[in-house]
Amino acid sequence: MENVDQDNALAAKIQRQLREKRGATQEALAYEAGVTVGTLSLIERGRSNPAWGTVKAIAQALDVSMSELARKADGNEK
Repeated sequence: MENVDQDNALAAKIQRQLREKRGATQEALAYEAGVTVGTLSLIERGRSNPAWGTVKAIAQALDVSMSELARKADGNEK
């Protein structure tokens, strides 16, 4: 279970870095992804395990593919 929590925290950190790199606020990204700011905040803090649909919506709002997001989270960027 601990490994899953670490994976969630890493993925959330990557998401936050992408959001900040784009200069987007949590509010703006949440709106674009169709989630609440509270939900996005929980995800970015690694306190939520979002459904795939939510991850897909966030990836689309960040203008990255799901595979790119996964590569970044796994540390396999190219």
